[in-house]
Amino acid sequence: MLRAVLIQELAISRGERRLFSGLNLTLRAGEAAVLVGRNGAGKTSLLRAVAGLLRPAEGSIAFETAEGPIEADTARAEQLHMLGHQDGLKSSRTAWEELRFQTLWTGGTEESARAAAQRFDLPRLLDLEVRRLSAGQRRRLALARLAASPRSLWLLDEPMAPLDAAQRKAFGAVMAEHLAAGGMILASVHDPLPIPASSVEIGQ
Repeated sequence: MLRAVLIQELAISRGERRLFSGLNLTLRAGEAAVLVGRNGAGKTSLLRAVAGLLRPAEGSIAFETAEGPIEADTARAEQLHMLGHQDGLKSSRTAWEELRFQTLWTGGTEESARAAAQRFDLPRLLDLEVRRLSAGQRRRLALARLAASPRSLWLLDEPMAPLDAAQRKAFGAVMAEHLAAGGMILASVHDPLPIPASSVEIGQ
């Protein structure tokens, strides 16, 4: 299980434009941090860099377990879960097929998948094909993967956007449980998360 993410003197560019530079951030077990800033400041790019999907122009991103440093590729493959603007769901599968497949693929169990479906009020939707779900229902299905999978670092890009008030409250409880168990959350937001979190200004 990851115990820390260490970001040092990070700089990210898009084409010829430097989005930000000199970013330092340490996120430890049980902590959440939110990335704030104007549109285009680089919040999503930072999440992608932590996930290994984008190469920083400068600086480093390192991961640690209780035993010490761990290779970044191993940490990303085994301990990281990213939820972006797109939910990443295969539309031709049923909701249950998709939740079960992705939960097992990320190290969870069928039991944890069913428990997560219950948490996000999904049981009556599980037999429907993903393409028949509304935007809010698809987001709840994507969030259920987080709760069902034993991965310590959650990277979330505007996770609350399509959710109603009740579902935001429910997801807040899931996030609080994740942190209480030693997990970490790094999220790009416009609206505050319903949990205590430090704030990191991007692109000042």
